[in-house]
Amino acid sequence: MPSWSTPTSRATSTASPVPDLIRGRLMGRVEQRISDGRVLGLIRGWLDQDIVAGMERWTPTEGTPQGAVISPLLANIYLHPLDERLAAGGYRMVRYADDFVVLCTSREEAEAALAEIRRWVAENGLRLHPDKTHLGDCRRPGEGFEFLGYRFEAGRRFVRRKSLTRLKDGIRARTKRTRGQSLARIVADLNPMLRGWYGYFQHAHPNTFSDMDGFVRRRLRALLRKQRKRSGFGRSQTDHRRWPNAFFATAGLFALYPAWHAARHPR
Repeated sequence: MPSWSTPTSRATSTASPVPDLIRGRLMGRVEQRISDGRVLGLIRGWLDQDIVAGMERWTPTEGTPQGAVISPLLANIYLHPLDERLAAGGYRMVRYADDFVVLCTSREEAEAALAEIRRWVAENGLRLHPDKTHLGDCRRPGEGFEFLGYRFEAGRRFVRRKSLTRLKDGIRARTKRTRGQSLARIVADLNPMLRGWYGYFQHAHPNTFSDMDGFVRRRLRALLRKQRKRSGFGRSQTDHRRWPNAFFATAGLFALYPAWHAARHPR
């Protein structure tokens, strides 16, 4: 299996004094596939739209609007020649919009791939993200890479820290101890988020799921203590006996680790 990766990166528009040249190239590639003037006008409107953040508004001078629904599609169109160039060179690249990883069998091959990528992005008015572009042997601890929410390291797939933090923040928002609703209502609010998260990250290391299940149940125990006008954070053995794991299963709470176990050990 290939182990060297290069790069975990994002190709971004360069701070060029002639950004219209980049957009002209993009529209030229779009026009190779689309001839409808109304659609082309709509795409140009997307590229020229103002950006609003807070109380500020400005007109972008480079790239595509980040977060716009059309940005991944335009990135795919613009970067497709890079796909073809690397494939012709015998490299194996995995790309989603402007994030990509190239899998190689040696450091020398990875360095050659990175050099080829640098040449192409420079020729096309782009630059590689300086913080995300690196070489590493993903079989070794500490040399892995992050891609689409996962971290690939030492032959395993983990959930990257940022993705875990985002999930915990969502759980905290739904399980505040001051929330004056029934457990059934809170579980019904949690389950769609937990199921959706598991659906995407179900290939991660199983320890992630058991740890997250424990976090959810601690939050719920603390909430139930508060509703009974008791202080504490739901971590005592008394709370575990009063509201064991089976109690939450009976309440219909979606549990990540049992879902992972059932998927890998079907009856």
